Amino acid sequence: MGLFSYDMKSMDDLFVHTLRDIYYAEKRILKALPKMIDKATDPELQAAFRSHLVETEGHVQRVEEVFRMHGVEAKTVTCRAIDGIITEAEEVIGEVEDPEVLDAALAASAQAVEHYEMTRYGTLVAWARRLGRADCAAVLQLNLDEEKKADEKLTRIAESKLNIRAAE
Repeated sequence: MGLFSYDMKSMDDLFVHTLRDIYYAEKRILKALPKMIDKATDPELQAAFRSHLVETEGHVQRVEEVFRMHGVEAKTVTCRAIDGIITEAEEVIGEVEDPEVLDAALAASAQAVEHYEMTRYGTLVAWARRLGRADCAAVLQLNLDEEKKADEKLTRIAESKLNIRAAE
């Protein structure tokens, strides 16, 4: 045994494990986003979080579709990485009193989540292609594309106003 909860014997095993990891992460993010919406004070940031909440619901559905396409059970494996990112975000958010600084912290925390998701989806797309599963890769690519757009939107909002206000 080693790093994973069971032995990986093939790339397919690794693909399924990582799919279960992102499934856990997406479900965890679904629980975290409403709290972030409530904490945000900037209307554009709130709107971005609301929009991404709807997208995340779609991400969960697409991951479930990939499980079906690949013929494996849709279940999660604990993702310590996303747990750590979200726990750290909750700690930082709990310590910030200034609403302008809080919005900047929320955007940065959300971007940490997006970057994790982008790495996972990028890997899953590449592995699906290598495994001859272009169908799975195409579905996962949709999630990757949305994660990238969400990150770009957060960058634009943060750089155009949140970070400026927080620094004043």
